[in-house]
Amino acid sequence: MEANWTMEIAAGVGAALGLGLLAGGYAYASLWPGSRIFGSALIAPPKPDELALTFDDGPNAAYTPRLLENLAAHGVHANFFMMGLHARLEPALVRRVHDEGHLIGIHSWSHPNLSRTGSKKIADELQWSREALEQITGAEVRFFRPPFGARRPAVFRIARQMGLTTVLWNAMTSDWAEPSVEKIVARLRKKIDHLNSKGQAANIVLHDGGHLDAAVFREPSITAADRLVACYKATHRFVLLDEWAPAASAQ
Repeated sequence: MEANWTMEIAAGVGAALGLGLLAGGYAYASLWPGSRIFGSALIAPPKPDELALTFDDGPNAAYTPRLLENLAAHGVHANFFMMGLHARLEPALVRRVHDEGHLIGIHSWSHPNLSRTGSKKIADELQWSREALEQITGAEVRFFRPPFGARRPAVFRIARQMGLTTVLWNAMTSDWAEPSVEKIVARLRKKIDHLNSKGQAANIVLHDGGHLDAAVFREPSITAADRLVACYKATHRFVLLDEWAPAASAQ
């Protein structure tokens, strides 16, 4: 009786460990930017003198214009992954981003976790956003960044069917929650310099908006972006993602 009880406990523990490993493996495959288990995404090529500056969750009526002014002052272009829901509320600002030569990509309509979203909803999120952005700008949208970086095979399949290149990143910090500009800049510089030392370009993520609030406070992120550009513009070239596609793949 005791032996059977011991075996049952061992089996239960083994099953729990197995489920834990499975859950951990799924989390890595679906959320870690460098994972290629569910499919390959555009991150950055082996070009250590190039940087892609990207912004998620906008447009933001208060902070995106300030960001655009800073970028124009430096003569630098960036990549904006916009939520369709926010873009619909700020069509003039979306047009300004496009007209000033920046690249606009899709960041879904409402920012769901697509690794836990049904295929029809995934397709709707991408299609609604694409239609909104293309109607506003009159230009084709070719790039897509999944919210939270979350994906599963269906996300890649649907994006490919729509002719979209899925984009992740290799340099990010929690700028959306960090009030210190100095900490944001220091953390990103450390990552950028490490990537460059390995012969790799950096695909940098900052946030000009917020998925829960279109008018969220983003002063630290905007100021950090300005300081990063000032730091690297003499030694690096800031690029639009279409210069890296389709040759570059996840590293």
